[in-house]
This record gives sequence, C-alpha cells and structure tokens, in this order.
Amino acid sequence: MPNLLVKPNGTSGLVHDITPQSAGWTYVGFGLNRLASGEKTAGESADRETCLVLVSGKAKVSVDGEDFGELGERMTPFEGQPYAVYVPKGSRWEATATTALDLAVCSAPGGEGYKTKVIRPGTHPQMTRGKATNTRYVTNIMPEDDNAAHSLLVVEVITPGGHTSSYPPHKHDEDNLPAESFLEETYYHRLNPAQGFAMQRVYTDDRSLDEAMAVEDGDVTLVPKGYHPVAAIHGYDLYYLNVMAGPSRVWKFNNAKEHAWLFTGV
Repeated sequence: MPNLLVKPNGTSGLVHDITPQSAGWTYVGFGLNRLASGEKTAGESADRETCLVLVSGKAKVSVDGEDFGELGERMTPFEGQPYAVYVPKGSRWEATATTALDLAVCSAPGGEGYKTKVIRPGTHPQMTRGKATNTRYVTNIMPEDDNAAHSLLVVEVITPGGHTSSYPPHKHDEDNLPAESFLEETYYHRLNPAQGFAMQRVYTDDRSLDEAMAVEDGDVTLVPKGYHPVAAIHGYDLYYLNVMAGPSRVWKFNNAKEHAWLFTGV
C-alpha cells in the first residue's frame, strides 16, 4: 500500500499529482496547482469528470472554449466559501491565474449527460456539524443530492484549533448499500497559521491498517479504507478539502461502535 501521507512536490507548479495508479486504488484523483499571477494550467478530462476548486486566489477559467471570466474571491481557504467549476468527461479546461492561485483538480470516472457548471459561493449553505470541541464548519461543493456529477463528491471543512473532525470515527469502505457505501477519499490540508500541524489517524477494526500522521500545511492524506478522524492542534485552525468517489455516488457511512456513546455528548 502506498504511503498514506503525501507531501507537496515543491512550492510552485503542480505540487500534487495523485492518480488512481499512484494511490493504488480505482476512483479518486487529486492535483494541486500553485501558480503565480499570469501563469496558466490546463487539462483534458478524457473519460474522467473534474471539479476545479479555487482554494485561494483568482483565475480566468474556460471549458471547451467557453469563457467564464475571472472567478474567485477569497485569498486564503479560511476566508469564506470557494468558487469551483465542474468539467464533464471529454472536455478541455484552462485556467490563467490573475493573482497568486491554489487550484485543486479533483477527478473521478465520468458519465454521460453532465454539463459544465460554475459553482459559486452560497450555492450550498455552510453547515455547522458537531458540538463543543467537536464543532466544525462544512461547505459542500458537490454533494450527492445535486445531480451534477457521475461519481465525484467534493466538500471542504474548517476545524477550529483544539477541535476534532471526521469524528466520532466513521468509515465508508463497504459496497453494501443501503447500509454503507464504498468511497475512496483524499484530504488536502491547510493550516492557519501555516507553520502549524494537525493529527490524522487512518485505521480499520482489525488494525490491519493503523497509521497516525502529523499533517502539515499543504499535505494530502489518502483514505483507502477504515476510520479517519482528524484533530486540529490548539492555536492552529485546520482547513481540508475532501474528494470522494466510488461505485455509487452516495455517502453512507458507519460509525465505530465503541465510540457511539459520544453522539449523546458531542
């Protein structure tokens, strides 16, 4: 199994290029382009659908020659909701940075009948999930009920310093609907201030997989299976961008039974 903690490859250009082949799985791809103003990047979606997320900064974006103009508002991922663009399979996209830009390229197998779509801030309201030190703030970018994609699910989460997230532990690694869906998942992490760190554990019931990782600003963690809770260290807020995909575009999870009592208190 590949290393579950993936460090960025440099500080500019394509700093992450996670493919199904490099991750050792089937569905999810994740890339991160870090560009200076005026720099360009582009891609061909081929048989995969893509969600471009402007993590920070602004860019002029076009898909198959259709110009969507300059998109983006926030200059860090901690400043409000993102702009995103859904690109169906068989399409070509281009992005030209008009400021410093972090552009995430989220991908999964595509299907027929889906159309290019600009996803603007406010398309899906931010939700507060959890209580007390398990409180976090969730913005769906491509949720399962939007009927906008074949397999991609994309969401971002802000977890305040000292809080937990993806917790109590849950998993989605069995293709057993309606009880549970199988979804591979990536976490792209950012910290505020950037010198901070957070902790993430990925583990299965039988502990055949059990890894605890210190994640730093710009790291990606892979979740091929198992539970995957996150803890943000005091003093450092945590942002993460999740990409999920599997055989069905449904997020149906099961919680770790030994921690189920926590739902009465948090």
